[in-house]
Amino acid sequence: MKKFSKPLFLIFALFLIFISRIESIYALSEPAAKSQLIRTLIVDGQNNHDQWPKITFMMKDFLEQSGKFKVDVQRSHFTWNAADLIPKYMLPGLENTVALAKPKADSSFHPKFSDYDLVICNFGWNAAPWPAETQVDFEKFMKKGGGLVVIHAADNSFPQWPAYNEMIGLGGWGDRTEKDGPYVYYDLEGKLVKDTQAGRAGSHGPQKEYQITIRNTNHPITKGMPLTWMHTQDEMYDRLRGPAVNMEILGTAFSAKENRGTGRHEPMLIVTQFGKGRVFHTPMGHADYSVSCVGFITTLLRGAQWAATGKVDIPIPADFPKADVSSKREYSK
Repeated sequence: MKKFSKPLFLIFALFLIFISRIESIYALSEPAAKSQLIRTLIVDGQNNHDQWPKITFMMKDFLEQSGKFKVDVQRSHFTWNAADLIPKYMLPGLENTVALAKPKADSSFHPKFSDYDLVICNFGWNAAPWPAETQVDFEKFMKKGGGLVVIHAADNSFPQWPAYNEMIGLGGWGDRTEKDGPYVYYDLEGKLVKDTQAGRAGSHGPQKEYQITIRNTNHPITKGMPLTWMHTQDEMYDRLRGPAVNMEILGTAFSAKENRGTGRHEPMLIVTQFGKGRVFHTPMGHADYSVSCVGFITTLLRGAQWAATGKVDIPIPADFPKADVSSKREYSK
């Protein structure tokens, strides 16, 4: 049998060491990459919008497809509305809920928020309040630097919870009035207005496509977006009002009077600060065709990443909507 010369043997030995180190680095890098995923919790269960189980399912899918998020869902034991869609869009661990004809408080609803970097709220109008201890724990989570994303009718939820109203900045319905804070919007001259006049909070005209105008092109969520882009068919919330503290409006849509609107530019992309926590709030997202908008998907992903980390590296996709043409991705399970 032919023997290796000493120099060849040393080269071979060094090669084996090099290969073993590369394998070790690869083995260590995979768990590290997984640990860098944004730990995300979607909470839902009671919502006047009858597609809420599908919307949760879609958002989880969009987030995880990005490669940036690991998403769990926790649902209130008692659910309200959309009973027919709950089994169709079932997720592991959610099988033991009870569908009711009216909202009912769930004393057992107490997610371990500290296990997550980000919470996404997909509750809606008339959702029963969370238990007091759960509210306190969530406030602590946010004050310590947790992230929150608020979707569509979640800004109708929990009108009697002061800290939640501060987190979302602006809300509608739920008997919100001037007692809860000013209307906030941009007027026709492009001036930001905080309007303290009396009146109910929350309204919308018939659903339609509408154009988003970016008001801050340098914020991490909106940086690189077209100045204007067309959103797919959706409800356009207007007359939102609330504490509006530590809040910035990143994007608006014009609420036309001929569509039962206000004649002013209403907030559609909102960020707030609560303690060390960050909040991204969008009143968009009424139905599956609304959240299929590439603009909605992109702002959801970028808003969620910002709320969790303060930074954004998720790109603006090539199929992002144009100023006068919406863009939609048809969704199927």
